[in-house]
Amino acid sequence: MKETIKIFETASTVDIARFLVGMYLEHDTPKGKLGGYIVDCEAYLGPDDMAAHSYGMRKTPRLKAMYQKPGTIYLYTMHTHLILNMVTQAEGMPQGVMIRAIEPVEGKEQMEKRRAKIGREVSNGPGKLVEALGMPKNLYGQSIFSSDLHLVPEKRKTPKKIAELPRVGIPNKGEWTDMPLRFVASGNPYITKIRRQQIDSDSGWQEENDND
Repeated sequence: MKETIKIFETASTVDIARFLVGMYLEHDTPKGKLGGYIVDCEAYLGPDDMAAHSYGMRKTPRLKAMYQKPGTIYLYTMHTHLILNMVTQAEGMPQGVMIRAIEPVEGKEQMEKRRAKIGREVSNGPGKLVEALGMPKNLYGQSIFSSDLHLVPEKRKTPKKIAELPRVGIPNKGEWTDMPLRFVASGNPYITKIRRQQIDSDSGWQEENDND
């Protein structure tokens, strides 16, 4: 975890977003662990980013967590769904990464039950993965390194290819609408809006070396 914390403390938000593709995200719940691989995420570069909540250094009570230290969890509600973000820069610089989709691993059946869905629909969107993992609102302001919701670097997988795409649902934001600030594990079935013909037989992962 020390290496991951150092990356959050020293790397750019874009590089952290790319680094998070393949990272294992785990939530310790009263009914056991739920977790999966991050396969789709988006960088938000406030205060310059017109699509970011913190554009222009906007400060509201809702945005308090965005101005805290790297790794702080920023949850917000959109269309009744909670959305997960992680702060990626030093205190006072409100940039972060939004997690858009995960590939379920541990507790998959429980996630399917929570979502009343199976297959890709379980966690192929930002609100869906939050519901699947059972994240409560009180995770807001806690750390992605040490809270019940945390990263597990030792379980990380390596994508064959990380594709850089425009973010989803960012209309009328000038150059920021089409900027390639979305990073995905190319070929993974849980990517938001992936077409069947784009799905890779290995779900976009490199083969693991048994000696690693």
